[in-house]
Parts: sequence; C-alpha cells; structure tokens
Amino acid sequence: MTAETGNGHAAPPPAAQPRSLPAPGFAEVRIVAAGPETARQIAEVLRLRFAADEQRSYPAGEDGQGTRLHLTIDTMHAPEPIGPCRLSVIGHPHPDEL
Repeated sequence: MTAETGNGHAAPPPAAQPRSLPAPGFAEVRIVAAGPETARQIAEVLRLRFAADEQRSYPAGEDGQGTRLHLTIDTMHAPEPIGPCRLSVIGHPHPDEL
C-alpha cells in the first residue's frame, strides 16, 4: 500500500512495526554483518556490558549472504563474570549458528 505525498510521488509504505515490545529493562538487538564471525564479535562486546540470552543466527541479505544475529539484552542485570565457562565458548560457534 502506498500513499500520495501531495507532490505526485508515492510515499513508501511505513516500516514494519514490531509485533510486541520487549519487557521493561530488556532490548531486542539485531546485528547484520557480512559474516558470522563479525556478528559474533559484536554480540560478545554487548555481553561484556549487559546480560543477554543465547544469540540466534540467520542468513541475511536477499541472496542469503551475510549473517543476521538476534539477541535479547537485559539492561537491569550485570552480565556473568568472564570465567573458564564463558571463555571456553568465546570464538566457538553455537551448534545452531551459521
């Protein structure tokens, strides 16, 4: 659906609205990168500052190239301290990631 802008040009359709908002204190983050390693690096930086759930990874782009990574950030709680458990997974993809 398009709307007339008054100058003879059609206005683009409005951007898709989220189906529901995250709970107060949470944020849904989408990272789009050319490759999965870049997306994982950005997610790890966010996890150093915020608690976050397990990331979910999907193909991005019209041709299936690139990576779109989703995660939910908890802004109300500090992340887990980096210890042997977290260090062992840094840099290693999760089985359901690209």
